[in-house]
Amino acid sequence: MPTYVGMPAFPEAARSAVRDTRLRRNLAHATTTIRAKRAAAVSELADWAELRETAKLIKDHTIEHLGHYLRLLEEQVTARGGTVHWARDAAEANRIVTDLIKATGETDVVKVKSMATQEIGLNEALAAEGIHAHETDLAELIVQLGNDRPSHILVPAIHRGRAEIREIFRREMPGAPDDLTDEPARLAEAARTHLRERFLAAKVAVSGVNFAVAETGSLVVVESEGNGRMCLTLPETLISVMGIEKVVPAWRDLEVFLQLLPRSSTAERMNPYTSIWSGATEGQTFHLVLVDNGRTATRADEVGRQALRCIRCSACLNVCPVYQRAGGHAYGSPYPGPIGAILSPQLRGSGSPVDDSLPYASTLCGACYEVCPVAIDIPEVLVHLRSRAVHGRAEKAAMRFAAWTLRSPTRLAFGQRLAGTAGRILGRGGGIRRLPGPLTRWTDTRDAPVPARETFREWWEKRS
Repeated sequence: MPTYVGMPAFPEAARSAVRDTRLRRNLAHATTTIRAKRAAAVSELADWAELRETAKLIKDHTIEHLGHYLRLLEEQVTARGGTVHWARDAAEANRIVTDLIKATGETDVVKVKSMATQEIGLNEALAAEGIHAHETDLAELIVQLGNDRPSHILVPAIHRGRAEIREIFRREMPGAPDDLTDEPARLAEAARTHLRERFLAAKVAVSGVNFAVAETGSLVVVESEGNGRMCLTLPETLISVMGIEKVVPAWRDLEVFLQLLPRSSTAERMNPYTSIWSGATEGQTFHLVLVDNGRTATRADEVGRQALRCIRCSACLNVCPVYQRAGGHAYGSPYPGPIGAILSPQLRGSGSPVDDSLPYASTLCGACYEVCPVAIDIPEVLVHLRSRAVHGRAEKAAMRFAAWTLRSPTRLAFGQRLAGTAGRILGRGGGIRRLPGPLTRWTDTRDAPVPARETFREWWEKRS
C-alpha cells in the first residue's frame, strides 16, 4: 500500500480528526443513516442468521482449500479465452498491469471502483509510467479530483460535504459548468457528462472483482451507478485485479453472498447492477490478475485468517464508535474501520507505527461482529493481534513487574495499599487527571479512577 507509507500511528492521526467538527458531523449523519437503512433491510429476511452462518462456512471451506479452487478458476478462465496472471505482491501486480496496458499502446484507462487496486497503489504505479487511470465511480472520482484518499469502503468521499464537492468539480473537472450548484442532481449530471467522454474514448479498462466462481470461471462485479457496466463492456481490453480470497466454489454459493452483500452495504434487496462474465467476451481481450500480497501469510494464522472472509460491505464501519469519530484517514490504509484494523496489519505485516497501533483502534464493544454478514469475530482477532504487536522495553518491564507482583499475595496486598495511598494524594474530584512519568500516556486521553481507600482484603478481614 505505497500511498500510505509513512502514515503516523492511529492515536496521532486520530487526534486531529476528532477535532474536526465538520468531519464528525458528516460521519455521524452518513453512518447513522446507512446503519438504520441496513437494519431495516436485514429485518426483512427471516433466515438472515442462517444465511450468515452459511456464508461463514462457505468462506472457511474455500480458504481451507484455496489452492484447489484457484487452480480450477484458472483452468475455467483460460478455457474461455481469458489469460490469468499470478502476482505475489503489490509490486508484481502493478508491473503486470502496467505491461499489459503498455502493450496496447494506450496511455489512458478507465477504472471500476476496486479495493484491490487501492491496496496495491495501482493508480500511482501507472502514473509513474505515464498512464492516467480515470476513476468512474462518483465517490472515487471526487476523491481523485480532490487529490484525496478514500475514507470509507462503500462511500469513499463520506468525509466531503456537497459544497466541498462542488468546489472540487469547479476547480478540477474539465468542462464543469460555471453555474454548478451543490444540488445532488446537478453534481451527478456534471460527473455524468464528464465521464461519458471517458467511457466512449477508452480502449482499456481496469476493474476489481467482488466474487469469482471457480466451477465456471465467472467473475462478478456489483455496483449501483452503471459505470461498472460501461467499463466492463465498451473497452477492447479488460484487466481485472482480484485478491485471491474472492473465489467461491460454485454458483449455488454465489446466491448466498448476493443476498448478504447488498443488504449489508447499500441496504438494498439486490444490487442495481450485477455484471457477470466468464472469460473473454466477443471482441474483447480479457486478463485476470490474481493478487496474493500477504493473503497466504494471513491464511496461515488460525485466528487471523477469518479476516479473509470479508466481502467489503462496510457494515462494521457504520456501527463502530471509533470510526464514527476518527474517520477513515486515521487508519493509514485503504481498509479503514474495524475490518481495516485486523486486515491491514496482517497483509502488510506488523512493524510500522501505524500497523502496530491499529489493533488498539477499538473499544472491543463487539458491534462490528454483530453486523458482519460473514461472522468475522473482529474483537477476537484484535486481541490476538495485540498479543503479536511489538512492545517497547518499558512496557515489557511493566508486564514483568506486574507478573512478579501478582504471583505473591503479600506483594499484591502491599501494592493495593500503596495504590490507595497514592490515589488519595493524586486524586481530585473522583479521578486522577495526570499520572506521573510514562503513565501520563494513559491520562493524556482519559481520567484514571481513584483507587478505593479500603482494599477488598481489608474489607473482608473486618467482616470475617
